[in-house]
Amino acid sequence: MLFGLSEAAVVAAALAGETSRTALLLAATAGNVLGAVLNFALGRFLIRFADRRWFPVSPPARRKAEALFQRYGRPVLLFSWLPVVGDPLTLVAGLLKTPLTLFLIFVTLGKAARYAAVLWLIP
Repeated sequence: MLFGLSEAAVVAAALAGETSRTALLLAATAGNVLGAVLNFALGRFLIRFADRRWFPVSPPARRKAEALFQRYGRPVLLFSWLPVVGDPLTLVAGLLKTPLTLFLIFVTLGKAARYAAVLWLIP
């Protein structure tokens, strides 16, 4: 997963003008939140596979995310859109058995704010 690809796709689609910006915001946010839910599920149910090569979060990234989560609590999930720490944060939320409803609220708000800002900056 490379940082910036989803933003570039949203910008390209907005500039093409074939889809409303509201639809772009909703689609991009939904897709990103679904990816975060996958990481949440990995943390919640599949952590026993953390030593596997395909596991999306390295041990150092996981430790860093755990430290952030313990220091700032659940609202840190508002920053799940950030590169490098975002995916580990969502995994740690699953590890720490964050209620799914709270997880979805914080992650959705953070990811939607990112795409809203991207779309707002486009002329």
